[in-house]
Amino acid sequence: MDPTHLFELVIGMFVAIIALHYAADRLGLPPSVALLAGGALLAFLPGLPTITVDPGLVLVIFLPPLLMDGAWTIALRPLRRHMIGISSLAIGAVFFTCAVVAVVTHLLFPSLPWAACAALGAIVSPPDAISARAVLQRVKLPRRLQILLEGESLLNDASGLVLFRFAVAAGVTGAISTTDAVGSFLLLAAGGALVGIAVGTVWVLFIRRLGDDYLMIAATTLLCWTSYLLGERIHVSGVIATVTTGLIASWYQHTAFSASTRIRGTSFWTVIVFLMEAAVFVLIGLSLRGVVERGGGFGVVIATMGLPILVILVALTLARFAWVFGSDFLIKLCNVVGIDRYKPLGARGATVVSWAAVRGVVTLALALSVPEGFPGRDFILVTSFAVIVGTVLLQGTTLGGVIAWARLTEQVSEKARLNMSQAEAAMAQAQFATVQGLAYDGEGKLIHPQLLAQYQRRATASVDYAARTEHYSPMLHAHFDVILEAVATGRRELIRLHRAGDIDDETLHELERDLDLEELSAISAKA
Repeated sequence: MDPTHLFELVIGMFVAIIALHYAADRLGLPPSVALLAGGALLAFLPGLPTITVDPGLVLVIFLPPLLMDGAWTIALRPLRRHMIGISSLAIGAVFFTCAVVAVVTHLLFPSLPWAACAALGAIVSPPDAISARAVLQRVKLPRRLQILLEGESLLNDASGLVLFRFAVAAGVTGAISTTDAVGSFLLLAAGGALVGIAVGTVWVLFIRRLGDDYLMIAATTLLCWTSYLLGERIHVSGVIATVTTGLIASWYQHTAFSASTRIRGTSFWTVIVFLMEAAVFVLIGLSLRGVVERGGGFGVVIATMGLPILVILVALTLARFAWVFGSDFLIKLCNVVGIDRYKPLGARGATVVSWAAVRGVVTLALALSVPEGFPGRDFILVTSFAVIVGTVLLQGTTLGGVIAWARLTEQVSEKARLNMSQAEAAMAQAQFATVQGLAYDGEGKLIHPQLLAQYQRRATASVDYAARTEHYSPMLHAHFDVILEAVATGRRELIRLHRAGDIDDETLHELERDLDLEELSAISAKA
């Protein structure tokens, strides 16, 4: 394909992303569903060439930044607290699901080698980080379940990748060692963690030395690919390396970044992640044409593979339910004998965790990377794509309803000791104490009376508001509504002055920035 035409297709894809996302919002659909369906429709447009996706390139381009974003935003303390539960899902559930899918596939096709069955199991077993983010950011879950699912989505790709590599190696060589597989997994995970720690430490030491907002944002943006590529280059887990780096950078970004860097960087990164997440689902849809053509067309695929694929999809879903409910039952037994560090999720919570397992780009990339001539390659490819479509369309669209049915409530132990109002009161009191100490000169004379009075009023009001939040909340909303209206009026007057030629562009931009910050502050406070 001509490079110019390729660029035109890329731009067209991004235009389609905006249109599909808008349509999803208007129709009340999960964006992932609309994007995948839209990509599938685009794939069959007359005159559009068949889109071939390079699996290695897809993983390198899309996976690192989206893993980094997940690690950047996840809460670190709850992550540590629930690491056993996360590991159970990210490692145990993946291995168990892989085994179940392999057994079911071998029962359906006894002539298919066990290595090919295991490869299919490894491909479809890990829920996808990108798909999970797309679903979870639209629903409200208790903190514990949110952390479990987010943590699982960050780490389970490493399990799936290791299983897949050993299954493919077994299919090629005809031999595999379980001991070698386990040892390799531990080595890859530990090596990835060490790479992530090294890259994250270098970032912490040198990011402030750059001194310029744009250099700091650019260096931080490249951090995910640096960690991932370095890990893969030395043959350890690039996934674990990226996640570890992201966790370190997230912890230190509050002290490493200035306010302007944080505001600019967050805006830039949010747009990048939005486009990448959306592009993944469109690319999955666009690849449908090639998958169907390899299978011999829709009619042949449905007639020869439809029932086995449905059976595998059901087995895949039931395997996750079995693992999650089995783990929850084990926790209940531990509570009975006096080991009560962890509380069971309960039937409703376990149902939500079991149902929130959407597959996506990692499954597609692994399926496309199965070597030519590998036993059952076409069936593996078609089944993997069907699993992606089935989980996105079914589980992605119904997860919100399942959560509503579950009526989950936040456990008291999962809540922070202070709520937002109490934290704001503590912050305001600390600020007042600092201003109180600096408001007097060396001879004890008050030199900043208005500043002292301002911070004293703020501290007093914050403490009072924290004690009677429900009483003051309506008045506070009305207060910030007035501020927002005043900002809008000021912006209209500023534009009028500029259009009339009374102020220059520099003055417009400086004052407009002040209004923007005031507006963002009011919106944040009101929320």
